[in-house]
Amino acid sequence: MTSSGGAAHDPAAVPRSASRTWATPRPVDLALTLRPLSRGRFDPTMRWVGSGVWRTLRTVDGTATLHLEVDRGAGAVRASAWGAGCDAALDLVPGMVGEGDDDDGFDVSAHPFLHDARRRSPGLRLVRVGLVFEMLVPAILEQKVTTVEARRAWRTLVAQHGEAAPGPAPEEMRVAPSPRAWSLIPSWDWHRAGVDPRRSRTVLAAASVAPGLERTLALGRGGEEIARKIRSVPGVGVWTAAETTQRSHGDPDAVSVGDYHLPALVGWALVGEPVDDDGMLELLEPWRGHRQRVMRLIESSGFAKPKFGPRMTIQDHRAH
Repeated sequence: MTSSGGAAHDPAAVPRSASRTWATPRPVDLALTLRPLSRGRFDPTMRWVGSGVWRTLRTVDGTATLHLEVDRGAGAVRASAWGAGCDAALDLVPGMVGEGDDDDGFDVSAHPFLHDARRRSPGLRLVRVGLVFEMLVPAILEQKVTTVEARRAWRTLVAQHGEAAPGPAPEEMRVAPSPRAWSLIPSWDWHRAGVDPRRSRTVLAAASVAPGLERTLALGRGGEEIARKIRSVPGVGVWTAAETTQRSHGDPDAVSVGDYHLPALVGWALVGEPVDDDGMLELLEPWRGHRQRVMRLIESSGFAKPKFGPRMTIQDHRAH
């Protein structure tokens, strides 16, 4: 690994910066690996430009902008970061690109669809970004609403209450608000963003215990103890905890039970017909310990279930 860093003569004018390079013995596909971190094309915290990705982060040392790109010829990931939290952001990169993601014992050779999906996605890794609170908030905003509603709310609130991305980030990129900043958002801004009181109360509850959430990272990559601690936040259930630990902890087994679309997707992909939550768990049971890995393979394959049946109605909470 190599690194370089520097500080500007005027810290207010040019943020602190640093860079590092990691050798990657196994191939890494950034698009597939980091896809769960993106909340849509217009997510103000993440932007793809060419073959590289920009991501803003709020680290223990402050805000940071991170740029990642794979150097395939050198078999390495090159990372640059700017801001007070640049070094802390770079410390998160190995987990983000799959370090510690252990797929030993994961065998899909008996299932043609999964076997082919794995063969065609050799660079897929499970992301572990840390930053539990930062991963939890957008999951809360996604509770029981459409993707369109959730992404609009995330984009609106981060733009209004986040901070400008340090360094040479693409225009309009922002760093998500701190726990305190989330707790200070006035009720009318939640309302204008289309977030109902139930979800805003849950974000406030999470903000009040944010340091404790971060301590769960020391417990490993997943498991019931971590999920239980995250579910102890009022308003956070099984689905929200799973959506969080998949990203923050790199949990290879977390299943988003209670998802509106997921059981049908799994059913169609694995057995050619829709199933419910119980049916989904039954289908995934042979890969217990790696059930999230199966979900990521299905997603990376581009498989889509047949387009028929009811859809969730977009609700405009701003109109009430």
